[in-house]
Amino acid sequence: MRAVAGSALVARAGFTLWSDPLPINVTIPAILLIGAGLLLMAGLWTPIAGISIALIEVWKMLMLPGDKSGLVLLATLGASLAMLGPGLWSVDARLYGWKRLEPTPRKKTSDLPRNGPKN
Repeated sequence: MRAVAGSALVARAGFTLWSDPLPINVTIPAILLIGAGLLLMAGLWTPIAGISIALIEVWKMLMLPGDKSGLVLLATLGASLAMLGPGLWSVDARLYGWKRLEPTPRKKTSDLPRNGPKN
């Protein structure tokens, strides 16, 4: 998922930069998205890269005209990758170890005390 989202970001931003001379409000987000896409593909600083991708894509949705479907998709992927984390095959996992959260088991309702009259 990281590789697909990162390569789509790098390709899309690269094509944007290769087009005619662009205004600064299109150039800076494209450069930032290339950097975030490369970080995402490597699995380095995945939560930071994912949040920055989501924020930049939401900003582009609000400020730039055109088709919004690709922007919605990339913003959703960035936010979901930020929440999921880097995964096992990433630089983050090599540097900091792979973390796995286990939910605690829920208590059964029969084990809970009842609020009734005490005898």
